[in-house]
Amino acid sequence: MPGFSWGRLLAMFIKELQQMLRDRLTFAMAVGVPVLQLVLFGYAINTDPKRLPTVLVVAEGGPMARSLAAALQNTGYFQIVQTTTSQARAQDLVERGQVQFMVVIPPEFVRAVVRGERPAVLVSVDATDPAASGNAIAALAALPALALARELVGPLAALAQGPAPFELRVQRRYNPEGLSRLNIVPGLIGTILTMTMVMLTGLAMTRERERGTLENLLATPLRPIEVMLGKIGPCVLIGYLQLGVVLLAAWGLFEVPMVGSLGLLMAMIGVFMLANLGVGFCFSTLARNQLQAMQMTFFFFLPSMLLSGFMFPFRGMPGWAQQLGEILPLTHFLRIVRGIMLKGNGLAEVADELWPMLGFLAAAAALAMLRYRRTLD
Repeated sequence: MPGFSWGRLLAMFIKELQQMLRDRLTFAMAVGVPVLQLVLFGYAINTDPKRLPTVLVVAEGGPMARSLAAALQNTGYFQIVQTTTSQARAQDLVERGQVQFMVVIPPEFVRAVVRGERPAVLVSVDATDPAASGNAIAALAALPALALARELVGPLAALAQGPAPFELRVQRRYNPEGLSRLNIVPGLIGTILTMTMVMLTGLAMTRERERGTLENLLATPLRPIEVMLGKIGPCVLIGYLQLGVVLLAAWGLFEVPMVGSLGLLMAMIGVFMLANLGVGFCFSTLARNQLQAMQMTFFFFLPSMLLSGFMFPFRGMPGWAQQLGEILPLTHFLRIVRGIMLKGNGLAEVADELWPMLGFLAAAAALAMLRYRRTLD
């Protein structure tokens, strides 16, 4: 038996290096995934979100109301995006997820402060994601004693020496106890379906190619849309089976409430699954083998999980990361599923998140059909 040969080792090394360089997609993934992780974790992830959108309800204006609003914004955690006199209007913004906080300054606030009656200012929080609002709520503790310091001078100076001139009453809505599972478990529906739906259809065409049956499929009179629908149909059934398991666990083990319509939730999940299945089918027309299809699936799943608001607060990310996240269907689905299950949202409240998913579905299906026609050529 011949001994160890450096020459044979070098030849084997060169052979494997050449094969690796020929597989450009695998080489790109090996370099691109670490870079993507560094960028996302280094720049996009922030567990202490600031400048959270806030609506201010003011029955009467005046210097004290303006000072209170300024004090809120000076904490760095609140950004007043709208001021209104209608609490119903403000409540609608909270239900739609357009604002995180609603601050209600009661009528005759100034008069009550001057009389030393310590009026209550209501702070209503969308607590569906406790991590997004926890630090902001903690920052409110020092607000009553400092917010009106400039106004409590002269004849009113005595009010600054005693208890705080007003009190804050914080109301955590939709998740009063701040339980993280009420946020995570509904989100798991989206993340599980994203991974499995993209992966299953991503392997669809590549499996045909590796088994040598692709030529037979192309020789049939099936149109591209018929092939795509036929491929994703069984995946939809598997997706609803997974959904049933997750929902049973959510209700039986984690006691996640179902406030809204189950039928509406099923319909929204159907749209979400189709969007991800379209992505997977598109990947299957690009990949040459199942390994490449799996790599593409992971490359799509990683930013979906990190930029959608599932693991980290969405509003804590920088603007460019939020813009990327708005493209992904998982971002909009998380808002829909949490809105339906925890808030009881109806179709009118989730419509703003439905249209981006439908647009993504149309784009993915169109690209998949274009690639499939090229394959026919």
